[in-house]
Amino acid sequence: MRLYLNLSEAVVQGLHSIFVDNKYADKVIEKILKSNPKWGARDRRFIAETIYDIVRWHRLFKEVSQAADDDFWKLLGVWCIWSNAGLPDWEEFKDLDKKEIEARYEALQSERKIRESIPDWLDELGEKEFGERWDKELAALNEEAKVVLRVNTLKISRKELQKQLDAEEIATDAPPQFPDALLLAERQNIFTRQQFKDGLFEVQDAGSQLIAPFLKVEPGMRVIDACAGGGGKTLHLAALMQNKGRIIAMDTEGWKLDELKKRARRAGVGNIEPRVIESSKTIKRLENSADRLLLDVPCSGLGVIKRNPDAKWKLSLEFIERVKELQQHILENYTTMVKPGGLVVYSTCSLLPSENEKQVLAFLEKRKDSFELVDQKWILPSEGYDGFYMALIKRIK
Repeated sequence: MRLYLNLSEAVVQGLHSIFVDNKYADKVIEKILKSNPKWGARDRRFIAETIYDIVRWHRLFKEVSQAADDDFWKLLGVWCIWSNAGLPDWEEFKDLDKKEIEARYEALQSERKIRESIPDWLDELGEKEFGERWDKELAALNEEAKVVLRVNTLKISRKELQKQLDAEEIATDAPPQFPDALLLAERQNIFTRQQFKDGLFEVQDAGSQLIAPFLKVEPGMRVIDACAGGGGKTLHLAALMQNKGRIIAMDTEGWKLDELKKRARRAGVGNIEPRVIESSKTIKRLENSADRLLLDVPCSGLGVIKRNPDAKWKLSLEFIERVKELQQHILENYTTMVKPGGLVVYSTCSLLPSENEKQVLAFLEKRKDSFELVDQKWILPSEGYDGFYMALIKRIK
């Protein structure tokens, strides 16, 4: 594999934006790729995948290269050796010795937090909450995330979409345990496809696709998605409801709901009413009104680190403690919106029991006269997809 200086400079520039300017990796990569429309598909893939590799293995590569904090060329040099790309004879790599790098890499494999490239505090937290299972889940979090589509069944069947994509030489797998999912055999920019523009699918991890069905919605129901964000699960709920009934999609950020409106138009969804949460009054007005309530709450995002590897370096213990307080606040205050006899799903994309089942148990302990646990489900990264938790709760009075 031949490295080109202009593409390597783009990678180094991207790493500087992520680690020095504290920007989000996906936004940085998007901006870099937009800056040069002449780059071909192979060049764009090299930039995106190399940045993500180095972000994912940042601590390991830094220890191996013994680089200064802002010496991203050295990290790129380690990547060249690690990926068998070959180390070019460039001035930027003059201090790197391939044999020394390989020897240091091997020597560091015995220390988990360095081998798996994770901050000390996060490794300690994972071990504390997960015990001996942490090794397996942590290793899985460093795998590259799969690209999974959710078929929009309002417009097309899974079989028909798979047939259309196959005709365009886009190979997919239809996993039986995820009825609306198609798994891409090869990573590619699927957003340029006409099928996406026509609203025939969304990109949504397979584990995430189990959350909307867990709520047991039916056509004609009144459903509230109280932490809707950009609306991936809202749109799935609409498809499961066959576009019948009403979904109130709520969020504290209006711009996220604006994005949902665009996605809903593309998907042909007409039963969603976006509503910004302006204060506690917004929640109070909806008391006892919903047949179903989805609480896909803010969380650490630990379950989706394979998709967002820069989160490892941006997360903090203080943030997780704050988000746990917010989760409990949402459980205590938002559940008033569901009618007696109605169902609530509490879900996160975290692995931590302290954000998941322990939050639900704490809530039920306080409200055992009014709510009961019906079911709960864990999707672990070691199963091949992102990590999720979901609990089905019934309001009994």
